[in-house]
Amino acid sequence: MTAILIIVAAIILLVLGYIFYGSWLAKQWGIDPTRKTPAVEFEDGVDYVAAKPAVLMGHHFSSIAGAGPINGPIQASLFGWLPVFLWCVVGGIFFGGLQDFGSLFASVRHGGKSVGEIIQDSMGDRAKKLFIVFALLVLILVIASFVNVVAGTFASENPLGFTTSPTNNETTAIISLLFIVLAIGYGILTNRMGVKTLPATIIGIACIVLMIVLGLNVGFALGRTAWIVLIGVYITIASLVPVWILLQPRDYLSSFLLYGMMIVAFVGIFFSAFTKTATFQIPAFTGWKTDIGTLFPALFITVACGACSGFHSLISTGTSSKQLASEKDAKAIGYGSMLIESALGVISLIAVGMVFESYQAAASKPTPALVFASGIAIMFGAEGTKVYQVVSALLTLAVSVFALTSLDTGTRLSRFMFSELFLKKGEATYKDATGIRKFLAYPLTGTLLMVGIGCILGGLSLSQIWQLFGAANQLLAGIALMAVAAWLGNVGKNNKMFYIPTLFMLVATITSLLMTVFTKIKTVSAGTAAWGDWFQMLFAAAMVVLAVILVIQGIETFMNLAKKKKK
Repeated sequence: MTAILIIVAAIILLVLGYIFYGSWLAKQWGIDPTRKTPAVEFEDGVDYVAAKPAVLMGHHFSSIAGAGPINGPIQASLFGWLPVFLWCVVGGIFFGGLQDFGSLFASVRHGGKSVGEIIQDSMGDRAKKLFIVFALLVLILVIASFVNVVAGTFASENPLGFTTSPTNNETTAIISLLFIVLAIGYGILTNRMGVKTLPATIIGIACIVLMIVLGLNVGFALGRTAWIVLIGVYITIASLVPVWILLQPRDYLSSFLLYGMMIVAFVGIFFSAFTKTATFQIPAFTGWKTDIGTLFPALFITVACGACSGFHSLISTGTSSKQLASEKDAKAIGYGSMLIESALGVISLIAVGMVFESYQAAASKPTPALVFASGIAIMFGAEGTKVYQVVSALLTLAVSVFALTSLDTGTRLSRFMFSELFLKKGEATYKDATGIRKFLAYPLTGTLLMVGIGCILGGLSLSQIWQLFGAANQLLAGIALMAVAAWLGNVGKNNKMFYIPTLFMLVATITSLLMTVFTKIKTVSAGTAAWGDWFQMLFAAAMVVLAVILVIQGIETFMNLAKKKKK
């Protein structure tokens, strides 16, 4: 019954947070449904494309979810279920939801521009450039992390080709490939052939069911390295084509898989409680120190996307703000999506709870995607049964699909921000630039560079990448919170709700990065460092330096605001 109490408590608290705190934020900031949004005002058919609320909700939720709310809570479960539960719920309501909603709103009021542009208005051009460099470093880790996850859930040891006795990975691979084709077809149906959303959605869901049935019986085998190359080619193309042909429809349709996955998990929790097919094994609290570090700061770094994630601010200001048709939908998309993701984080915690004893005892920890799939599947039947295999395969597919959506969006974001880095004030696109800046701001240049570096780093072990990604991502959240707070202060709106979340995220993440630097210095001094250790040390040090400079500029901005108020 512990699992039921955890999920019911989480849902009640998150719903109350949405109704009361989310509505209060919207009132404080002055959400105005009568204002034209950038998607309407600057419609260009490529990036600025007004989307129906349900479609944009699907894009935004699928993009921010990825594998984050599954990886983080499962790895942090070693501290016990209570710390993870509290951080997912409290963090989602007062930290993550605040950042996501605030970033989306600020970007909409800035013509759909990125956090970098918001920083430029509040903190100056140098701060903008530093932030973009910082964000690009985070996006490299995003690409590397999710390339690693996707390739891991696709890779097969069987010879290249189709098979009629597919493994979970081979099933996931073929369905994911078919999903891309379906998304393109859906985009053409709704945007070029005029088919309404409802009938197109029914057709899309029916095709998803058919693809799943096919994938459970026919799979596709390919090695991990080959998949990394193919994924790199795919995300390069996906980041350059108009959003209506792939990004919007793919994320919208994939969101149904995520909703379905959460419903299956919810049913499984109740089913297992009454049939005793599985029992929740995690103690409430195991101790202040585990294999992943001390509770502070490790918990708040490891559980990123399920509670607060800087990557979300990039999505809110990079793609979602360019597709928002009306400000009245900003609360549901910005704040609501984050709280649903927090619920997914709690579900992931319950999933690992069903197999916790074997997970904790494993010398080499299985991937979180595998733990999640097996944890939910075992609620329906014993390992090896047909129902276990089907549920496990479907959940592995869902995790992979969401990692791919984050890859699509992350690569597109890196294209936007890489171009912004080389554009001067007043230059809208690469066409306005000259000389080498025009070449560097050209969309394909940044895309190829970011994808290339990300895919190479994707060859590292996930634990190495995720450790850095968690800290860098949470530090980005602290800076994004600071940026939105500074902007709200400049335009005369209430920004006091940002103070504690900003300070907490900055302290926790800088502490974590400094611990990484000192640990790696010891490894290097002992002469036992591999190139991965050098990479982690240098990357973490660069993050700390950039963050400290940005924080100093942020403090100066807040001090100037305080002086203005006194006058």
